[in-house]
Amino acid sequence: MPTTVIFYEKPGCGNNARQKLWLAAAGHTVIGRNLLTEKWTEARLRPFFGNLPVAEWFNRAAPRIKSGEVQPHEYDEAGALALMLAEPLLIRRPLMEIFDSCICGFDPAAIDAWIGLTPATIQKLEGADAEACLHVGRESHCHEDIS
Repeated sequence: MPTTVIFYEKPGCGNNARQKLWLAAAGHTVIGRNLLTEKWTEARLRPFFGNLPVAEWFNRAAPRIKSGEVQPHEYDEAGALALMLAEPLLIRRPLMEIFDSCICGFDPAAIDAWIGLTPATIQKLEGADAEACLHVGRESHCHEDIS
């Protein structure tokens, strides 16, 4: 059943733009919000991660993670949340919210089970990394903090 999705994204990210299009194609209303400038608190951010291991809360394409400066597997829950509140670019995106239900990342199977995607979208995404940056291997400013 189509619903309204609050979609926390990094403005200018081509992958987040594609993800919003896939949600809209399924009939959902998508309201984009800037993940980097949103006023996060630990209590507000934590529900998006559900039962995911802490290392999966991080944006694997963030420059500090790609460089090895930040090692997600070294953080516990409190440390990860504190770091993400200080530097939202480290948060895995998108974050999506419907009423009191939250999810992190764009896993097509999980989203289809949660709110539904179109069969064409699911087929298109089969075997693809729906979270992969469109700019991999090219000079890009996709991961810079533009806040």
